[in-house]
Amino acid sequence: MNPIYLDNNATTQVDPAVLEAMLPFFTEMYGNPSSMHRFGGQVGKYLVAAREQVAASLGARPDEILFTACGTESDNTAIWSALQSQPEKKHIVTTRVEHPAVLNLVQHLEKRGYEATYLGVDAKGRLDLDELRDSLRKDTALVSVMYANNETGVIFPMEEIASIVKERGILLHTDAVQAVGKLPIDLGKLPVDFLALSGHKLHAPKGIGALYVRKGTPFRPFLRGGHQERGRRAGTENAASIVGLGKACELATVNMHEERTRVMALRDRLEQGLLAAIPDSMVNGDTASRLPNTASIAFKYVEGEAILLLMDGHGICASSGSACTSGSLEPSHVLRAMGVPFTYAHGSIRYSFSRFNTDAEVDLVLREMPPIISRLREMSPFREGQEPGMLKSGCGCS
Repeated sequence: MNPIYLDNNATTQVDPAVLEAMLPFFTEMYGNPSSMHRFGGQVGKYLVAAREQVAASLGARPDEILFTACGTESDNTAIWSALQSQPEKKHIVTTRVEHPAVLNLVQHLEKRGYEATYLGVDAKGRLDLDELRDSLRKDTALVSVMYANNETGVIFPMEEIASIVKERGILLHTDAVQAVGKLPIDLGKLPVDFLALSGHKLHAPKGIGALYVRKGTPFRPFLRGGHQERGRRAGTENAASIVGLGKACELATVNMHEERTRVMALRDRLEQGLLAAIPDSMVNGDTASRLPNTASIAFKYVEGEAILLLMDGHGICASSGSACTSGSLEPSHVLRAMGVPFTYAHGSIRYSFSRFNTDAEVDLVLREMPPIISRLREMSPFREGQEPGMLKSGCGCS
């Protein structure tokens, strides 16, 4: 059974053209680009070209692009650099709905003497910009706000956020892992200081990412060692994956119109079909401002893990909006921050598309999902008029 893959916010398949661009660097041009001899040195020109491709997709300068191993490293590097370059400032502002790559680091820093302000969101997952203004202090070292939420797809107003933050002369970082390749980004006009991206979210391989560092921004390396990346990130360059990331960024720019038209139409058809066919279902997040490929749909009185298990039996891959933690079912931090009702939060499923999805796949999902939800509701311990509580048998997925 070929899987119907609707979990592209988790990872994407490598584009065949990206793989083709990478293959020579495993077999023919496998030299270390830092070597003095010609065999290794020849690889360097391809890394230069890849840096130019990534920069062009963001409206940035090539010397503002720093290659990393992943989005998490990019996020950590940006936050670390901002704090290390301003040791007198001990305050960080972020949001309650950030990816763990940011949230867990900020929480770690709080244990080491830093203070953090976590901005809330409303029921649609939107920030209150007045709360952002009020949170800024003289000792604020950094504001870190994601470009678009990985669970709901809600897009944050980065232009307005940047205007507020830069008016106070504070460094601004954005985790744009979900936005790059799906939304037009012009860093020549958007005054963020750091922007993180990850290759495996836009049809490049896993294990490669990049960090944009605006020219003139104070910078302190996160990894120290050799002279790679102009001394900003030590470690032998992952040449094959860097070339792949460059090609993926180039292709993402070419295909962005398709993301915002055909892919969005697939998303909308699935969403509208599920809402019409399944009672007591709703969309999580702001439908007016979200990624073109993402739909987070909550089904009342059922559990996300159980839904995924039955979906998997039909070859349908998606992800849950809740997670099993310490033997009890707990909704995701994003849905909790939005105040999604308990009986909906536990049954939230994220469907995330790519340009490789088809209408036929949507047809199959629309056929299989209503009986899946109906079957689970017949077995659900949650009923109208009952007080909801945690399931006694772990996460209840069996």
